[in-house]
Amino acid sequence: MYNSIQDKTQENLKQIDKNETKKKIRILLADDHKLIRVGLKSLFTKHEDMAVVSEAENGKDAVEKIKAQHPDVAILDLVLGDISGIDVVKRVAGENTNTKIVILTSHIKDSDVTESLKAGVNAYVLKDINSETLVMIVRTISEGAMWIDPKAVSVLRSANTNGVIPQKTTSRASFKAQHSNLTEREYEVLKLVVDGKSNLEIAKILNISEHTSKAHVCNIIQKLVVDDRTQAAVKAIKEGLV
Repeated sequence: MYNSIQDKTQENLKQIDKNETKKKIRILLADDHKLIRVGLKSLFTKHEDMAVVSEAENGKDAVEKIKAQHPDVAILDLVLGDISGIDVVKRVAGENTNTKIVILTSHIKDSDVTESLKAGVNAYVLKDINSETLVMIVRTISEGAMWIDPKAVSVLRSANTNGVIPQKTTSRASFKAQHSNLTEREYEVLKLVVDGKSNLEIAKILNISEHTSKAHVCNIIQKLVVDDRTQAAVKAIKEGLV
């Protein structure tokens, strides 16, 4: 009797452990520098909701592991020795892996940003990012969000006429109807945010104080229900405001 209860208890504990594992964000790391992979693994394993389930030192290996293991998030360098991170994204497209892709790179060339987004990446992140911000990005894109490094927003704005981010066919009037809680001044500020202007630059352009400029940006972020100014800019582009 005692053994039976003990066995059932152990079975229940195993089931709990299994369920907890399922809740973790399963991450694949692909970088041709082992030191980078070690650092990223150390970062993510500190968080209970994340698990690094696989590593790849080149692009072809990353493709095979994404197809076979279906991680929740794959973090790829642009330069992987054999094929690029963008090529990895293209090769796994249509495989029904549901894997969200993060490009983590030191490169910010216009072509790198635009080709990555056209290939279907969910986040474009520069390697000088704060570690906890990277953790936040992984969490948010695993839930379906998109994240673009603020330094790449100007590239995004100038390139979007070529369809880098799929746009809804909405007019400014339609956007205003959907977000009628934005004031005319906030629309002006939002346009400048999309252009990559800082709070100080916005203040100078609109002849307002930097404090007022910052307040407008905060209001826009709240009203568009996004997390930061970058996401506000991306949403504005998607919705056809610019």
